[in-house]
Amino acid sequence: MTEKQTYTTAALPDSSQQPTLRVMPQMADANIHGDVFGGWIMAQVDIAGSIPAARRASGRVATVAVNAFTFKQPVFVGDLLSFYARIIKTGTTSLTVFVEVYAQRQHMAAEVVKVTEATLTYVATDTQRKPRALPPEPDKQG
Repeated sequence: MTEKQTYTTAALPDSSQQPTLRVMPQMADANIHGDVFGGWIMAQVDIAGSIPAARRASGRVATVAVNAFTFKQPVFVGDLLSFYARIIKTGTTSLTVFVEVYAQRQHMAAEVVKVTEATLTYVATDTQRKPRALPPEPDKQG
């Protein structure tokens, strides 16, 4: 007897929002059953979140907190993962980034599911790896 799993399908964010990162997990990223390790997904989420954080900080950032992390669906070898990251809050030295991950299932080209979402906090750092103030936002400079 086979077990049929049902997943809630989703749509990728509208075409005006480009993914921050796209990657396809390989066999080395999974257990013997083809399920991708959560730790591998977490590492990719951290990379995706750091991209807008480093851009806004105009340089080096360090991850200081994983505020929330939810695995909503399994990820399989061969899924095409799209990571969408956006800054949701800024402080004097820190930035909070929300990351959503969608999987396009390779065995069904039309199937897209939201697999993960996370909120992470980064801090801008200087060359000595000490916290530094964020530069003014480009549109808010005098």
